Order: sequence, then C-alpha cells, then structure tokens
Amino acid sequence: MKTVILAGGSGTRLFPMSRKKYPKQFLKIGDEKSLFQKTIERNLLVVNLEDLIIVTNEDYQFHVKDQLSELFGYSAVQPFNNSINLILEPVGRNTAPAIALAAKFVLEKLNIPEDEVLFVFPSDHIISPMERFVEYMKKVEEIAKKGYIVTFGIRPTKPETGYGYIEADTTQPLNNPSLTSTNPNSPVNNFAVYRVKQFHEKPDLETARKYLAGGNYYWNTGMFAFTIRTIFEELEKHAPEIYEKVKDKAFEEVQENFESMPDISIDYAVMEKTNKSVVLPLDITWSDVGSWDAFYEVMEKDENENVKVGNVIDIDTRNSLVLSDKRVVSTIGIEDLVIIETDDVLLVAKRGEGQKVREIVKKLREKKEI
Repeated sequence: MKTVILAGGSGTRLFPMSRKKYPKQFLKIGDEKSLFQKTIERNLLVVNLEDLIIVTNEDYQFHVKDQLSELFGYSAVQPFNNSINLILEPVGRNTAPAIALAAKFVLEKLNIPEDEVLFVFPSDHIISPMERFVEYMKKVEEIAKKGYIVTFGIRPTKPETGYGYIEADTTQPLNNPSLTSTNPNSPVNNFAVYRVKQFHEKPDLETARKYLAGGNYYWNTGMFAFTIRTIFEELEKHAPEIYEKVKDKAFEEVQENFESMPDISIDYAVMEKTNKSVVLPLDITWSDVGSWDAFYEVMEKDENENVKVGNVIDIDTRNSLVLSDKRVVSTIGIEDLVIIETDDVLLVAKRGEGQKVREIVKKLREKKEI
C-alpha cells in the first residue's frame, strides 16, 4: 500500500488568508499544524514514511519542505529527509495528470509491481476521528485489489451545494464477508460498498434537497484507491491523451513534458466514464474546508455559536466567524457574519455566501490588486 498526497492546489476559497502563493493546505488557522501536516500524520497511521508520495507544484516545494521539517524535526544541516518521495510538477495540470505522474513514479522509481494499491488524498481536508478513517483504509485495500476504483463518499447531513455528489446503486451492495471486522471493538464494522451509478456536479439548493432525501447520494470527497494496473488500464481506455504521454516513457521524460498534459480532473478523465467505480460511504466527520462557511461548521464554537480566532473582542455577537491575524477585531451586535482580518485585506461577508469569495478574488486580480 502506498499513499499519494496531492498538495499542488492553488485554491483561494479561504481568501484573504489563502493566496495563490500560499494556498489553504499550508495554512495554520487556529491550530499549530496545517491541513497538509495533519494529512501526513493521518497517513502515517497506516503506512511508513517511505510509502508516502507527495505531489506538489514547483512553486510550493519550500512550503512542503518547511512543514515536513517542522513535523519531523530536521535540522538546518539536514533540512529535508531524502527518504521522502517528493514529486514536483513543473506546472499545475489538475488531478488526472498528477495521479498518472505519481503512479509512474511508484512503478519506476520505487520498483513497485502493478498490483500495488495506491490511495490518493487531497492535502487540505479535515477528517475525524482518524482511527475510524484508518480502519476504512485497511478494508478498502482489499476491494481495490479486486480491480475496482474505490471512491470515498460521505453521508450528507444537509443539502450542501458546495460539493459534488456520487449516486450509488444501493440495491446491490458488493457483499464481501472480509469487509466485516472480526473484532467487535473495531470502529468500522458491517459496512457496504456500492457500484457507482453516476457522478453529479455541485447542485442547486433544490437538487441538493432531493439528493439528501434520496438516501443513496454521497458527497464526493475526491479520495480514491486503486491498483497501478487498474488506473493505467482506465487511463488508456478513457483518457488516452494522458496515457500516451506516460506509456513507455521514463519518469523524467513524463515530468519534463508535464506541461503538455491536459488540464483535467480524475473525475472527468476516468471516474465518470469507467465501469469499475464503486463508492464506500464513510461514517466520519469530513470537510474539504472549501469556504469560510465550511470552516465555521467544523470549528469549535462558544456559547453564542461564534468561532473566534486570534485577538477578538465581541459584545452581543452571535453565529459569526471572526478571525484576526494581527490587529484587534471588535464586534458589537452582529449576527451571521464572517469577518477575516489580514495585513492587506479585510473581508466582511454574510454567512452562507462563502462560495462567492472567488468572485472577489477575480475582481481583485482584474484590478491587479493581489
């Protein structure tokens, strides 16, 4: 088992804290560790350090190395451990090319056979409890070895419009006695895996309500498990424009010509076309922290349902997120607001409008102010 951590995303949905040069996976908001560092720690509960493969953009390599150094205590003399498998993308080309590059690396550089299972995880998710997720990973390995591409789904708790959905065929679970733990104290027991009927884009509110009521729709986490053989076979079948740039090529050549890869996600390239996709619904707390609203949902709140980070003084404030980076932020008589203070930007928004932050970023880029 190997795990691939995708840490090259440049999302700015947590603007103004998250910027193109310092994306959200490296942020430490109200915590001593970043989402990237927590992802590393979570995976090390299952695999050894040498079984981790980190894929990131060349622009972020120093963030990755600095944060790994913090985790593992490398000295200034030896700032980075050479046993860590770090793959640098010359340019960003979305998840499908990144996964193909990582699979090529594992096959060639680590000399791993094609029947090895690869887990693929984004580096910017919140998952708890970690112990339960680790148990799921151990069970999923058995399914992936049978030639399936396993995607992890989350049972929706509300009609969320910020996530894509996976529609499962719950009438015919892939029954497998080995999926049930013989340990009665196992945090994961008696779970089912289903064939995927269809992947759905982020819905409007009315459609999201229908998905929630349907009972067989799950949030798409963007986490996968498959063997190297399976993913290459499906790339050859459904994304030949990627496969042909990897087939019979040395890893260095693939990496050097990475810019010629199409900019396409693994969902579009493979998952929406393959007949080998199955979904495992997870009974855990999960968030991709894709907006300040999502951040508010997962953070601990005070008696007035406020999330306060940094130097915040509040009076008669309710149901709000207030984050101070350096200056004191004082609030009086507000409700349902998001207030984010940084050196150069102050963001004030109504809670529930977090997905529109990208529109602000777009306008600021047009004015060349960020």
